[in-house]
Amino acid sequence: MAPLPGMESCNLCMPYWIRDQEGRLVRIENPLDTELDICVNIMDPPQEDQNSQHGQGGNPNAYLSMRDRMHPPRMSAPSCIVPPLEQLIIRPHIVPLLPNFHGMERENPYAHIKEFEEVCNTFREGGASIDLMRLKLFPFTLKNKAKIWLNSLRPRSIRNWVDLQAEFLKKIFPTHRTNGLKRQISNFSAKENEKFYECWERYMEAINACPHHGFDTWLLVSYFYDGMSSSMKQILETMCEGDFMSKNPEEAMDFLSYVSEVSRGWDEPNSREKGKFPS
Repeated sequence: MAPLPGMESCNLCMPYWIRDQEGRLVRIENPLDTELDICVNIMDPPQEDQNSQHGQGGNPNAYLSMRDRMHPPRMSAPSCIVPPLEQLIIRPHIVPLLPNFHGMERENPYAHIKEFEEVCNTFREGGASIDLMRLKLFPFTLKNKAKIWLNSLRPRSIRNWVDLQAEFLKKIFPTHRTNGLKRQISNFSAKENEKFYECWERYMEAINACPHHGFDTWLLVSYFYDGMSSSMKQILETMCEGDFMSKNPEEAMDFLSYVSEVSRGWDEPNSREKGKFPS
């Protein structure tokens, strides 16, 4: 039987159910609008397709050729030192006079810093702070392994000379090296047939190689005294008339240095040298 007039339009307006893209049932109130939406969605490409058709969403790297990618522009790694606000003009004649440090095991970082600071104090500019000058000039002193270490530090992690000095000593003077030098001091002993002044100078070199040893003065005196040969102890006791242990630690260190100086010209104690150390 044919539908009554007007029934076709009524059927088209009746709501019905369809499944969306995720498989869920959706009630459609106006089928005509839905069909229009479906047609529009089919004609529009997905968002990622639009990006691919328009240069990856405006990304400039999408247009780089193979030549560009294989030969990128040169970029410098950011410095570990935060640029100070205060300006400093470095005179060209200063840099060649700076000491060099290569990061070798035999090099002493404390001696390097001391010599570096002496140079900075000599050429200090009138208005600039001494710490700023040290911060700017110190990288010029580092070579080879030491320079590689400086460039490997985290960008903008060094803000002043104190920070740079601490990082340098922590890297170049690790704990195992400190412990080894401290053992050289505490286990010090004289060599066979070694003269008094030679022994003392060698002991002072061990102390200066590790200025952060942490030993009190009385311990330093004790370590050297215990390591002396019997002939050296005889020289020492003769020079102070057997009264060495009565001295306080500072006096004892001074007296050892004095005996080292006067003993350069002879090997055995001389009675005429007794009592010459000023009281």
